[in-house]
Amino acid sequence: MTPARGTAPAPAAANRPLEAVLWMAASGLLFVTMNAIVRHMARDIPAAQSGFLRYAMGLPFLIPMLAPIWRARLTGRQLRLFAWRGAVHSAAVIAWFFAMTRIPMAEVTAINYLNPVWVTLGAALFLGERLRARRMAAIGVAILGALVILRPGLREVNAGHLAMLLTAACFAVSYLLAKPLSGEVPASVVVGMLTITVTLGLAPFALAVWVPPTLAELAWFVAVAALATGGHIAMTRAFAAAPLSVTQPVVFLQLVWATTFGLLFFGESVDVWVIFGALMIVTAVSFIAWREAALRRPPAAPG
Repeated sequence: MTPARGTAPAPAAANRPLEAVLWMAASGLLFVTMNAIVRHMARDIPAAQSGFLRYAMGLPFLIPMLAPIWRARLTGRQLRLFAWRGAVHSAAVIAWFFAMTRIPMAEVTAINYLNPVWVTLGAALFLGERLRARRMAAIGVAILGALVILRPGLREVNAGHLAMLLTAACFAVSYLLAKPLSGEVPASVVVGMLTITVTLGLAPFALAVWVPPTLAELAWFVAVAALATGGHIAMTRAFAAAPLSVTQPVVFLQLVWATTFGLLFFGESVDVWVIFGALMIVTAVSFIAWREAALRRPPAAPG
């Protein structure tokens, strides 16, 4: 929210950029480590079951959120929005876990950078937000970056690439569904309801392909849930310490770590075109974040 004119800005943000950068870097490292574990586990566990176990093992983290959910007294409309968000997010999770088994970690990370671009387009199409010329140019650069990564016609675009494009789009829809809810209920309710609805949404797909996991595999999924929770906490702290215009460029570090993990643990080669395309997308998204922050900045008081 933009602070009211004439009031001091919230402790906000932007006075602690170094802290924000460190939290964002930590968040990216946690998420990439989680991705590496998922890729390791995907050899033996189907994608839908992997996604279900990731969320089911995170249910204990939900306990502190149960009381706020109960007190929220959710309306029928809010429950429908949460249900739709859970369905779309479940599709994204299945597609993401499938992509992890088909394409290198660096490409998964790079294509996922498109998520904020789809959010910007969706907000303009469905929420009535204005799409200015500079934003449209940035979106164009991001889409060119995606084409550089995929290089259709110059190499095979397989099911993993298509699944990752679907993942980014579905995550964007999930965010857009959460946006009106975030102004009506506490953040803990939004997070808690997502965990509940996605766990329920993935359950039938997981049961259809169920492979009995070993205790060691269950322990790995507990680690995945813990890393995902830690990554979201670190990201939240980064957003509290500085605006998106400061933290957004740091997400490029995820690609560095994903490329390193892929090379060291899975023997994946380094693709310069993937790095270049991802840099184009991150630059475009960072510009969009900077423009958003500039437009929301309160006007300077007259001298």
